[in-house]
This record gives sequence, structure tokens and C-alpha cells, in this order.
Amino acid sequence: MAKAFDDLVRRVTTKKTRAKAARRAQELLGELLLSEVRQLAGKSQQEVADMLGMKQPSLSKLEKQSDMQISTLQKIIKALGGKLEVLARFPRGTVRIDQFDSSHRWPRNQGPGDLQLV
Repeated sequence: MAKAFDDLVRRVTTKKTRAKAARRAQELLGELLLSEVRQLAGKSQQEVADMLGMKQPSLSKLEKQSDMQISTLQKIIKALGGKLEVLARFPRGTVRIDQFDSSHRWPRNQGPGDLQLV
């Protein structure tokens, strides 16, 4: 059924319209709640809670919070098979903040005060 729909979309829309729709879909994917990310990863709350060594109601509560520690979010994202990256967006560019990555080591000629635009 999905193939037939994809064929229909290709027949009745322009390349420009499909590109615009694809960009909007990516924007919407970038605005997901943590529970939606978990669902897209194909994991239940119970599965993720078990991986994290916590009870399912505790994970449910975390998913509803608007504020949590970065280390907690890192653990949840890792349990979902991902890696958390923290980005700060400025008018002159975007900076990846690596201090929360315990495996990060500074290059010899660079210290924590040296910002790198990504």
C-alpha cells in the first residue's frame, strides 16, 4: 500500500513540492518529545526502564519532565541506541559542547576555552 501511495505522490506533485515536504518532515522530526523518540526507536517504556535499571513509572515521569540532568538524558538516549550531542546556536554559527561527553579528550593545542564552530 505504501508503494502505491508513494507512486501517487510522485505522479501528482512537483519535485519542488516533494523537497519542501521532506524538509518539513525533517523539521518535525527535530521537534519530537522524548517519548516520541523512544517510540520511533521501537522501544517500550518497560524495555528502556529495564535497560536503565529503573521502574517503568519512573521513566514515564522522566519523559514528561521539561527539565532533567544532561547525564540522565544521555543515559536514556544511549539506551535507545543513540548518542546525545549538545549544540549551542549563535548568530555567527553553531558550537558543539563536548564537556558532557566523558570520553572527550582535548587535543594538545586546544583547551576548554577554545570554541569550534560546527
